[in-house]
Amino acid sequence: MVQIIAGKKGKGKTKHLLDKANSIVKESTGSIAYLDKSSKHMYELSNKIRLINVNEYPITSSEGFIGFICGIISQDHDLEMMFFDSFLKLACLEGEDISETIATLEKIGEKYHVTFVLSVSIDAENMPENARANVVVSL
Repeated sequence: MVQIIAGKKGKGKTKHLLDKANSIVKESTGSIAYLDKSSKHMYELSNKIRLINVNEYPITSSEGFIGFICGIISQDHDLEMMFFDSFLKLACLEGEDISETIATLEKIGEKYHVTFVLSVSIDAENMPENARANVVVSL
């Protein structure tokens, strides 16, 4: 499953994402990962959540990003949820169509029983239709 927190930059998406991750980890039976473009939010996350600074890895395309995600899933067999702050930057999708990447994440999520929660700096009404269906919060 893919859930999207949508809205323009500076609307509180990161705070919402952090709060959601910290809330879910309390009842989670599997592991949770939080992917970000830095380690800035390290102290705002529960120590039970694995923070991954994606900028430490040479990801230069959306296909490379999907491979990176698959690598994380293959090493963590009880991974339950992955949170992505600044998804467009992490996935190298700024200014690009996100439809195909969202569809790929849907397939991966179904196959490996992982829920992906994405913070996307686009208003919900400006997203492609297949992505708009995944919006759970619009700020």
